[in-house]
Amino acid sequence: MAKGSRKKGVAFPENNSWYHRTKTLKEDGTITYSKKGGFATEDAAVASYWQYEKEFNTAYKKYQITNQINSDIFFRDYLIYWFEEEFSSRIESTTRMVGAYAIYYLILPQIDYDIKLRHVNVDYLNNLLEKIAKVTASAGNKGREILNLALKDAVISGYIKYNPVQNTRVYKRKKPNIIILSKSKIKVLLRAASESNWYLEILLALFCGLRKGEIMGLKFSDFDLNRKTVYISRQIASDPKILREDAGKISEYGLVERDPKTPNSFRVLRVPDVILQELQKRKLQVEKNIQIQGIAYVDNDYICCQNNGKLHSLSAMNNALTRLCNKSGLPPITVHGLRHMYATILIEMGVPLVKISALLGHGSIHTTFEYYCDVMDENENILAFMNNAFVPMKEKVI
Repeated sequence: MAKGSRKKGVAFPENNSWYHRTKTLKEDGTITYSKKGGFATEDAAVASYWQYEKEFNTAYKKYQITNQINSDIFFRDYLIYWFEEEFSSRIESTTRMVGAYAIYYLILPQIDYDIKLRHVNVDYLNNLLEKIAKVTASAGNKGREILNLALKDAVISGYIKYNPVQNTRVYKRKKPNIIILSKSKIKVLLRAASESNWYLEILLALFCGLRKGEIMGLKFSDFDLNRKTVYISRQIASDPKILREDAGKISEYGLVERDPKTPNSFRVLRVPDVILQELQKRKLQVEKNIQIQGIAYVDNDYICCQNNGKLHSLSAMNNALTRLCNKSGLPPITVHGLRHMYATILIEMGVPLVKISALLGHGSIHTTFEYYCDVMDENENILAFMNNAFVPMKEKVI
């Protein structure tokens, strides 16, 4: 345990074991003191002490809030209490995720001074929402929605007499168009893809959430087969050629390696076994192409390339997806659509928004929220976890 983390008198030896003091809050607000022992080491006793302290402080804060009907509660303290103790207990995990974002990333950072709940009025909330709305396009709408729920409960609990959010400015939000295939349709797509030359690329988009340029930029050397990981460190992007003598007209579109889209897009991801299996198959295919092409083969170690080693066009993968969807009777979907489905599955699993943002390589958590706000707020299941059931099977899908 790091030095300075222990408090004098936190743990003490007694009867051949280690003990620590405890505090328990009773329903009437009184505190009883005792001790807990039986720990083999001082560190174990200290760790238990701090866990007890955390539980006591939470209970004490809840007691203070619930017994201060005199409206001397600070707005910030009430929002935290309401979200953690009231709101979270009655909602689904995905709704809690978007609520936590609204409270901790949108609302609380914009409350720049202590104001009591009873002093919160329409003008104050309009100014607050105006600042919140600048964070992202959806922030004003979602921030107002959460504040309305919180202050509606404050009225019911007797902290305030009316809910001022109802008279604040309304913020509308343009919803992004995200196509989500059902589990059965994903199986159909993967079965068709498994018989094409794009199976590995589609798996990387759907199972790892990679962008099209990131998939095209992957090299065999980026994969660690022992650790079952892949390092995202580049993307393939368009490189337009402009002729000076032709008034800046673009003569052709080349391809070039570039850094990923954002600094956060440099990332290491775990790779499912099905992708590693297809990677080995692709490696064998590339080695066969090298033997056939000889010196004509352009070997840049890319996993996604033509038979001669050269890169595919930027539109090739989406064109292949369109053909697969048309052939299988599925709605058209793009590589970015597969990436959306990957994120949706993580949301359905209850993965924290911060972690989803990191996995996707977004520039900030606000970008993730902007895309998936509606998905996170759904009360019904969207997709089951992407497990072995998603690996194409020979039998017919019902």
